[in-house]
Amino acid sequence: MSIYNIDVNTIKGEQQTLAPYKGKVMLIVNTATKCGFATQFKGLQKLHDTYSKQGFAVLGFPSSQFANQELSDDSKVAEACEINFGVSFPLYAKIDVNGSTAHPLFQHLTNEARGFLGSKSIKWNFTKFLVDQNGKVLKRFGSKDTPEQIEKHIQKLVRVPTHA
Repeated sequence: MSIYNIDVNTIKGEQQTLAPYKGKVMLIVNTATKCGFATQFKGLQKLHDTYSKQGFAVLGFPSSQFANQELSDDSKVAEACEINFGVSFPLYAKIDVNGSTAHPLFQHLTNEARGFLGSKSIKWNFTKFLVDQNGKVLKRFGSKDTPEQIEKHIQKLVRVPTHA
């Protein structure tokens, strides 16, 4: 299955696939606005702003599966992300990332990039998956891996503008 064919719902409830991201590097993150790692939103936004013109996008997928640290309503999630953290990168509808109710996107991501000791399950909020321009899941980063630590991996993948 191609990552680009998986159906996702935007934070506004519109169904789409990830096809618009073909040819782009993606950092897909399970987020939670009430999590202690929510300070990473600012770093994620900075990555998105810095590299979007080179074919990079951060995609946020809110989840309440870890200590119920996400707001109950998608519109409240969007508002909190924008007001509290300045988020303008794409956010999607709240989903499950683990277990029998895990969203197909996260089933795909966890099958392709295993965690510690080969684990498929996501341990906490702000687990990040780096996907290349061809839709290949390259690497999984844990909650403690900051956007600043991940930046060097993104730099290796994005298109560097050529100078005349």
